[in-house]
Amino acid sequence: MDTRIKELINFTKEKYCLHEYYLHTFDINRSTTIFKDTVYSLSMEWFPNHIKNWDDETYNPEGTACIEIDIHSRKTKHVIFSEGISTVDGMTFDLNNRDEIIKWIEKETGLNYGRQFEFWKEEERELHFKECIDGVAVSPSGYIELKLDKVGRLTLFSVYGQFPSEKLVKQEKYLLSLEQVEKLAKEQLKLVEFPVIEQKKLVPAFAIEEIYIKNNCFSTLPFEFFVDDKFSLQMDKVIEWDYNIQKTFQGKILSLIENVTPDQAFQCEPHPDLRPITEEEIKKCVSNIKKFLSQEYTNDSGKWALKSLYREKGYIHATLKAKEQKECVFKRKVKLFIDSETYQVLNYMDNKPFLKMYMELEEAEEIKVAKEEALEKLKDFVKLTPYYVYDFEQGYYVLCGKLDCQYAVKANNGEVVELNEL
Repeated sequence: MDTRIKELINFTKEKYCLHEYYLHTFDINRSTTIFKDTVYSLSMEWFPNHIKNWDDETYNPEGTACIEIDIHSRKTKHVIFSEGISTVDGMTFDLNNRDEIIKWIEKETGLNYGRQFEFWKEEERELHFKECIDGVAVSPSGYIELKLDKVGRLTLFSVYGQFPSEKLVKQEKYLLSLEQVEKLAKEQLKLVEFPVIEQKKLVPAFAIEEIYIKNNCFSTLPFEFFVDDKFSLQMDKVIEWDYNIQKTFQGKILSLIENVTPDQAFQCEPHPDLRPITEEEIKKCVSNIKKFLSQEYTNDSGKWALKSLYREKGYIHATLKAKEQKECVFKRKVKLFIDSETYQVLNYMDNKPFLKMYMELEEAEEIKVAKEEALEKLKDFVKLTPYYVYDFEQGYYVLCGKLDCQYAVKANNGEVVELNEL
């Protein structure tokens, strides 16, 4: 075992009082942040000493401590005890003493309560916190979760997200108001067909499509962007071909396991997924995407648009969406997995089987409500909430207003309903 890794393992054992446990397995992992940094972490599985000769790789025995730490900062990313069972008496807390727990989280993470994270909600023996910047919500957001057993032993502690330093935040005074964005609210009001499974039909309704409006009120950041990969190369290229390949496409099994060495970790080798996709690579990807589509979607020339390309787990991922489709909650989409050396399509995922249940629903009813009428009914429910949003082009967090609405207007009868009812 590498001496540097061994030292980290001993550090973890002492920190989490794992004297009645032994190390079962460990792995070195790497990931990327939205700031294009590479993070190396050490994942460990610690078995209670009484568990001997465990050879079932499908699951861990109860009481297993799964711990992941950042190799360089040594900060904890995750601590999870299987089945919520821990025998570690050195890590206990009083759930009623939230201040004590917050101070421990501050010490573990290096974050300041109230400035970088704040209380969100409490569930049964669980405390949830979310990222903030001086009390203002953040997108994409980070979260902290802590869970205790009945006697106060720590059974889960997880930190998700980036939690940026002050140098990445463009501090400014919030200036936006709903009156300023009325025109944009109208543009964001969309007529959408919602699938209501219980009624076995599609319900047409007007709803506000969420969007972030920059504090200067002149530009916006799309809400959907944060759902997709953070480093995707945005495109909108219609794929057409004038040939058909008769050979049947044979998908290959993908390997998503990456073997990372200690030297790569301690030398902070940049993650290969951070390499930009060159113009030459785009051409090769598009050429092979055409070949794939001509095999699997023979009659669909001109019906698909390549929306994005990005690297993940050593492959190039391509997202395609149907060029023409109704405005509905779930849209037709295909994801391709492309070899990053040969640029051939290795496998794909089509959400058509998932959408089949919605295709079988009864057609939407006749539209009887005008857009202007729907907007008037929703006016009192529209919200504009301050948010610090990471602007990938500028490379820092900018102050925005998140425009959204938790209500919709049924287009067949004008009824105002909560979105979660649809």
